[in-house]
Amino acid sequence: MTMFVLRAMGDALAAAGSMGWEILWPLILGFTLSGVIQAVVRTEAITRLMQDDSPRAISVATGLGALSSSCSYAAVALARALFRKGASLSSAMAFEVASTNLVVELGLILAFVMGWQFTVAEFVGGPIMIILIALGFRLWMRGRILDAARDQADRGLAGSMEGHAAMDMSVGGDQGFWRRLLSKPGVTSVSQYFVMDWASVIRDIVIGLLIAGAFEAWVPKRWLQAVFLEGHPTLAFVIDPIIGPLLAMVSFVCSVGNVPLAAVLWNGGISFGGVISFVFADLIIIPIIVIYRRYYGLRAALRITAIFYGAMVLAGYVVELVFTPLGLIPTNRHLSIVTSSITWNYTTWLNIAFLAVGAVLVAVFVRSGSWSMLHAMSGTPDHDDEPRHHPATR
Repeated sequence: MTMFVLRAMGDALAAAGSMGWEILWPLILGFTLSGVIQAVVRTEAITRLMQDDSPRAISVATGLGALSSSCSYAAVALARALFRKGASLSSAMAFEVASTNLVVELGLILAFVMGWQFTVAEFVGGPIMIILIALGFRLWMRGRILDAARDQADRGLAGSMEGHAAMDMSVGGDQGFWRRLLSKPGVTSVSQYFVMDWASVIRDIVIGLLIAGAFEAWVPKRWLQAVFLEGHPTLAFVIDPIIGPLLAMVSFVCSVGNVPLAAVLWNGGISFGGVISFVFADLIIIPIIVIYRRYYGLRAALRITAIFYGAMVLAGYVVELVFTPLGLIPTNRHLSIVTSSITWNYTTWLNIAFLAVGAVLVAVFVRSGSWSMLHAMSGTPDHDDEPRHHPATR
């Protein structure tokens, strides 16, 4: 019995490690590009355009979110900070959704692990979900419950990754994009965003890989096919987008960490809309729902969760309805997310190259004296959620 348990654990860990090796270089590339974008884009001056739930305000919030970090906890904390500074709750939530579902690193990892169709679906379904959430908030988050949510937000109760959300390491000045990026403060800023973003999501990536590895090693594919009604496409279309977010809620995995599990579920027979709704659901995992309660109060947290869930399900339906007649739904249910051994193929060479890039950025981060930022990332902002600028990037 002991040997059976050890063998089963070994199989799951081996599968998780194999998945991690397969997705390593696109993760490093994604976080590097994200660091470049965040380093040269100053966002604080545009928050005044987010004071209502007009199409313009929602669009601005969505654009800003897509340029920010993919850490779900930091996104939730920053959305509360924007709300406290005067942004409408709808705009703050649009920012929150975009900053975890429309970021470059998620698109890259989806394309590499699951195929370009899933990346396109993410960037088509994300704005649809944001529109549905904005409509839901306009109809169901107003009056006394909105006032109560703002009063609760103004209490400033700590959630998670408050310090990370409050840090602004972007490079100011009137110089052009490349001059700011290639300057010493610009390179330092990229390294800071790179390391801080990795530190904020590494837990979710590891947990996601472990869960995906366990599913791959322990759960027979025929069980997943039965749950997801693979032999009944009409029923699967209706049921799977409802199941997808529920699985995400109890997996406790957010951000890019849920992509390996999404690949396992796709191999197991979940519908296209179901896997998209699963990926979208990083913002309603149970720990984040608890944070919503601390930030906005119980009634508002329940409504936020319900609106998000409904929007994720509907977005899954819409994406599948649009992609099916266009012939964009993949037929490959055998994604190669686990390899038997590491070989000298293009993945290995790319991993080595991007590990070198990551090592350089980490070295710049350490040499710039930014190490203390890691200790502050989970702390509470010092001044009412105002962004804190690191001396090296002013």
